[in-house]
Parts: sequence; C-alpha cells; structure tokens
Amino acid sequence: MKRVAIATLGCKTNQFESAAMTEQFEQAGYLIVPFTGSADIYVVNSCTVTAKTDAETRRLIRRARRLNPDARIVATGCYAQVAPGELEQMPELDSVLGNREKQDIIGMVETGESQVSDIAFETSAGPLKLESFAEHTRAFLQAQNGCNSFCAYCIVPYARGRSRSVPPEDVLQGVRGLAANGYKEVVLTGIHLGAYGLDLTPAVSLTELVRRIDAGRIVPRLRIGSVEPNELSDEMLALMAASDIICPHLHLPLQSGSDTVLQRMGRRYSAAFFRDLVGRVSTALPQAFIGADVIAGFPGESDAEFNETLRLVEDLPFSDLHVFPYSSRPGTKAAKMPGQVPANTVKQRAVLLRNIAAEKKAGFLSQQVGRKLQVLVQGYNETSQICNGISKNYVTVKFSGDREMINSEQMVKIDRVIGDHVTGERVN
Repeated sequence: MKRVAIATLGCKTNQFESAAMTEQFEQAGYLIVPFTGSADIYVVNSCTVTAKTDAETRRLIRRARRLNPDARIVATGCYAQVAPGELEQMPELDSVLGNREKQDIIGMVETGESQVSDIAFETSAGPLKLESFAEHTRAFLQAQNGCNSFCAYCIVPYARGRSRSVPPEDVLQGVRGLAANGYKEVVLTGIHLGAYGLDLTPAVSLTELVRRIDAGRIVPRLRIGSVEPNELSDEMLALMAASDIICPHLHLPLQSGSDTVLQRMGRRYSAAFFRDLVGRVSTALPQAFIGADVIAGFPGESDAEFNETLRLVEDLPFSDLHVFPYSSRPGTKAAKMPGQVPANTVKQRAVLLRNIAAEKKAGFLSQQVGRKLQVLVQGYNETSQICNGISKNYVTVKFSGDREMINSEQMVKIDRVIGDHVTGERVN
C-alpha cells in the first residue's frame, strides 16, 4: 500500500480540495500519512496570495525531499497554476499540476506527468466528490470557485479562473451526504461566494441556496464563508436572523477604511457603506461574530489614509480581524503601482491593526460571559476531562464533560475568558 502525504496552504477552498483529494487516494487504496513523516508520494496544495506563501510552498517541497529522497513530489494549487515554470526549476520536484487537475489527481500522480490547464477556459464548477472530512464534526463544502473582480492586489482570478457555481441540487446533495455521514456543521465556501449562482441558467443567488438548505433542515448547523460587503443583502440578514440552523457568523473583507485606497484597490464600496452594513448586521444579529480582512500598507497608502482605516476598525463592533501586511505579488496591478510603502512602515501599521484586533477579540469574548452558548463538541481531553468545541457564533468553548459528547451539541453557560477561548458549565 503506497503512502501519501498532503500539505495544504491557504484558504478554505484549498482545504476542501485537499479533503477531496484525500478521499480520492483512500478510495484508490492509498494510505494517508502525516506530512511530517516518510511517504511514497507528497502532494503540496499551494497558495499564492503573497510571495511569502510561495516561499512556504518551496520550503515544503524541499522538506518532503529530505524526508524521503526516493518519493514522488507533486505541487498543485494556485502557485502551481500561475507560476508552473518557477516550480519546475526546483530539482526536488517531480511534477506540477494545476487546479483543474486536482479532479483527477490519482491518474496524474500515477503517470507522473505535469499538466496545468488554462483555468481561464473553465466554465463550470462541477462538484468535487467529498463524503468525509479530516475533522469529524465540521466539514467544508465548495459551492463556488473563481472570481471576476480582479482587485488590484489579488492574483486569485488568474489562479482560479472566472466565477463558476456548483448547481444548487449538487450543493444540496453534498450537504445531505455530509449530514448523512454524521457531520453536524457544514461550512459553505467559495473564492467569491457572494457571486454564487449568477453564472447559472437560470441565475440563482446565494440567499436562495441558503434558504433551501435552511428550509429542508438538511444539517443541524450551516455556516457561511466570506461574503463581499456589497453582496450581503438585507434578505440574507433576515434569513439568518430567523433561522436556528444558520450560524450568526459573518466574515466581510474590508481591506481598507479609506475611500481613496479602496478605489486604488478596485473595491466596489465605500467606507461609509461598510460602516452602515456592519450596523445593519449588528442590529439583525446582535450576538454575531463579525470578522474582517484588512491590508496594511497598500501602495500609496499615506499616514492620513491609514489613520482612516484605524478609526473605522476602532469604531466598528468587530469580533476579530485578519491583518495582512501588503506584499507585492508579481502579475497584479498593485505590483506596478507607484508609492510602494517601505517594508518597515508596512510592518508597523500591521502591528497597530493587530493590537486593535486583539482588543476586539478580547471584548467579544468578554461579552459571552453569563450567556448560554450552543457548543458543537469537537474534542475531549482524557487527562483533564475537558471538552472543547465551537459555538454557533464562532467562540471556542471548554467545559467539563465526557468523550461521548464529541460531535454532539451541548448548551454551556459561560463563566470566564481565558486567553483566546471561554470556559463554562454544561446546562440542560
């Protein structure tokens, strides 16, 4: 039995696709082993959002070769898609496969060939088959792939192609399959999830898809991945507020709180629009976890523009922030823009934003004290007899329990904040 190790970098879409590749290998009789040990085949599912993630892909490839000099080493994913020539120059690497090729990973690996299809010609997002997931309580499900936005800083449309949606019936079937296999929570993912269904005939919307899952009560918990600010409708917020299945959790890519920076980025909303949107989210879903992405040091960002971002994130009731120091990515519009911000300044701005993020996270966790949260138990520590899990509003919760509670929902009254999680006692 050949041993296969898969390393995954980047987004939830990549995590889903790695899980689908894992399932393909297992069904073909391969043994899945950790990437930290010896394997016959190593697959690196790469990300290319920044130059740093490219470097991490190369590091993992070299590491795999050291772990087993005789192994077959394969790179796939977004870095492989946009820069196959760079990777092919690595003596440690045997083959390079594009994102399209993941759907036939077994055949590609067994032949040993390299192939990177032109992703721009992909017109459909037929579902990657997936019935199980490494995490035994929550599963990601890819509903959409690709992006039409071409934001100035982003290479993803070149790596993933145009926006393509999985037909609603296939998504529903995917959710049913995961639920039937015991998963209590499904996370809908996509590269540009808010554009779901616009490419289908007849066109549908993300709200319509979510409504069908909710109405059928197909799975106990449904979580929605990142949605662009200008694509989150009041209709979706009302649906979330009325549902006892849809998790009150939203991730809204802000990127900047300065209108002039947003314009240079190619973002299609203003800071005032975003401020109003977060207000509407807070009104509709007062207990919701609201996350956001912010880029520090975009080309041309002045001190005044950065301060506009600081003021906005300080003012809004975020639960956490993902802060990205701007990193020039060859092939993007931003890489050629004037006014590239010095690396030291970028780093300092990122630190300021992360400090605010830490304050927001601590404040959000403290708001949970005294509340009762419905927790999906994900693990159990035999030594301490402590269960850990995640609430619907995306809080990590620990409480006294037993192993039989894994993959069940438990009501927990929160009593303390400890670092990045809360603790409490189970209640009936």
